[in-house]
Amino acid sequence: MSNWWLLAMALVAGAMLPLQAGINGQLARHVPNTLTAALISFLVGSAALLALVLLNRGVPSMAALRELNWWHWSGGLLGAFFIAVAAFAGPRIGALLFMVLVLAGQLGMAVLLDHNGWAGFREAPITAGKIAGLVLIVGGIWMIRRG
Repeated sequence: MSNWWLLAMALVAGAMLPLQAGINGQLARHVPNTLTAALISFLVGSAALLALVLLNRGVPSMAALRELNWWHWSGGLLGAFFIAVAAFAGPRIGALLFMVLVLAGQLGMAVLLDHNGWAGFREAPITAGKIAGLVLIVGGIWMIRRG
């Protein structure tokens, strides 16, 4: 596989999600609430991204920003929602249950996005195998929940 490093990057990024949820949950214990923790998390991440953009001279022009559709701006809102939910729900339900529910939501949405070719993804129809995989994940959630 020629792009093994892309697969490795995705695996590492996925492995960081429960760690991020735990860190933000701990942060929320030291600040007024989970929304404050999410804000701090986003501020730190935004500062890091700003530094990288400036180093790479990747600042977009105002004309380019004006050409964006309303939904181009929604990714940040979705990220903020995830961070806030992770900081609140993750420590309360545990890393494993939280992440398997996140995974189920991600895969369910991914099937819809691929099937319809939405959000710039290539079209890939829903198949029985994909549905079976999702059913197995729901079964896994049930087994994890039973404990």
